[in-house]
Amino acid sequence: MEKTVNDFSWKIAGAAGDGILNAGLLMFAKTCVRSCLYVFASAEYPSLIRGGHNHLDVRVRLTPVHSHTKGVDILVALNEEAITKHQHKLTPNGAIIYDGTKIKAENVRDDVKLYNVPLEEIAVAHGNKIMRNTVAIGVTFSLLDGDLNVFNDVIRTTFGRKGEEVVQANINAAKAGFDYLKKNFENNFKIKIDRCIGKNIFLSGHEALSLGALKAGCKFFAGYPMTPASSIMHNMASYEKPYNVVVKHTEDEIAAINMAVGASFAGVRSMTATSGGGFCLMTEGFGLAAQTETPLVVVESQRPGPGSGMATHTGQGDLKFMLHASTDESPRVVMAPGDVDECFYKTIDAFNLADKYQIPVIIMTDKYIGESYRTTTEFDTSKVKIERGEIAKDPKEPDYKRYKNTESGVSPRSIPSQEGGMHIASSYEHSEHGFETEEEKVRIMMHNKRFRKFENLKKEIPPPKLQGPEDADITIISWGSTKGCVTEAMKLLEKDGIKTNHLHVLYISPFHEKEIGEIIRKAKKTVIVENNKTSQLGSVIKENTGLDIDHKVLKYDGRPFYPEEIYQGIKEIA
Repeated sequence: MEKTVNDFSWKIAGAAGDGILNAGLLMFAKTCVRSCLYVFASAEYPSLIRGGHNHLDVRVRLTPVHSHTKGVDILVALNEEAITKHQHKLTPNGAIIYDGTKIKAENVRDDVKLYNVPLEEIAVAHGNKIMRNTVAIGVTFSLLDGDLNVFNDVIRTTFGRKGEEVVQANINAAKAGFDYLKKNFENNFKIKIDRCIGKNIFLSGHEALSLGALKAGCKFFAGYPMTPASSIMHNMASYEKPYNVVVKHTEDEIAAINMAVGASFAGVRSMTATSGGGFCLMTEGFGLAAQTETPLVVVESQRPGPGSGMATHTGQGDLKFMLHASTDESPRVVMAPGDVDECFYKTIDAFNLADKYQIPVIIMTDKYIGESYRTTTEFDTSKVKIERGEIAKDPKEPDYKRYKNTESGVSPRSIPSQEGGMHIASSYEHSEHGFETEEEKVRIMMHNKRFRKFENLKKEIPPPKLQGPEDADITIISWGSTKGCVTEAMKLLEKDGIKTNHLHVLYISPFHEKEIGEIIRKAKKTVIVENNKTSQLGSVIKENTGLDIDHKVLKYDGRPFYPEEIYQGIKEIA
């Protein structure tokens, strides 16, 4: 039988507390990455410390992979629920690795291959039953006709700090699982793994974003934990000492954004991060940054709502909230990165834009992009530029105007301790000097001044570009984390002879209505893909261009799209 090489999907599933994330990410996925394969890994878990149902998907391919997939080739089932919930996703002639001494594999399709391995017994024989995941991964590499050399190196990296005894016990457990399958089963599985040559990095969207903040020169982070944004605070805390960053775990989100505004006012680049519920509390502080024209970067990592919603799941329901949050109207940048590369590079851009135009910038992520891991090439930082904007060079003159009514709308900014740069900065409407005012003419002047920034800002930010053939049958429009799923769906559609192209809208504010409108007008048929119920980007497009999108593919159950779902939704209207 000719085997498929380096193209498969692996899933591990069980209860919270079973070590699924560590096994899947730290060991199996990392081993595939070190074998120089492209990997995409995403997890789903309940808001529980123990119990519930967890699972992690690892998609492996020889070429770049942009999302998870619905089909599963190998399922490592740590309890019966894993088999019940996921066996329908198994591809023809797929495999289930399970411990028959602990669970039953009943009512499984005839074409599914069952590998009953005493995972816990083998683990206990080599030290501790918690190593059953290590045993299962050893079985997996045996099933794939792989070897354990790279996996052993990963074990050393993962458990090295726990001592040689723990490292060796895990290596022995993996070898025992590897050998057990060889001795007890005829290995005629349909997939094979081979080690390749190359060098890539493997990280999550929020890890990439945090690294981008570091590279941009962020020196202050304040936050209050709220899933799925909490991982950003964890990342920044790990950089605190090595990179001289102040990280403050505040008492609530109100304190977090006010501290971030204060740090920025003092002259350092600062950031805060939260989810939708936390941003509700931040809106007054956000307005303070807008009124005082203080640079600020806020990461808003979406999860389903309203209220507390679904803490550990994903969605794209906050777009309109971010566009209009806080009282009245104020200019802001709203961007939504679509992959780990954009999370890194666009975070640097966010800090530059915040400083250059003295406005708040919102980076929208969600649980899917924030916590999913993907292989990519090493980031190229050689072209990264830091732009701090217009700092007052000599504010000593007696008539220093912090909010000077300039042609560009951007005023020379003084930093505390600059001689002659003292001024009033409050949340009240103010004159050019910062004094509170209720004069009609001054109000109009200052409001117009703030919005004039948008004219140059819009010129600086590149409009979205159409990816794919201009004569496509269907133009797919998306934003944020759906980018990768759309990319994979386009490959499926191409196999069916359906020609598509893709408009990924990265910047939603300012909105490039002219360029986006031209693309939509030229399209033969348009489809928008969003993880919300009301097609919020579709509404923004209609508001700015007057154009309706022909068809919508929407999902709002708290889970990300499978490429197959987008494929099916588009095929129905093709």
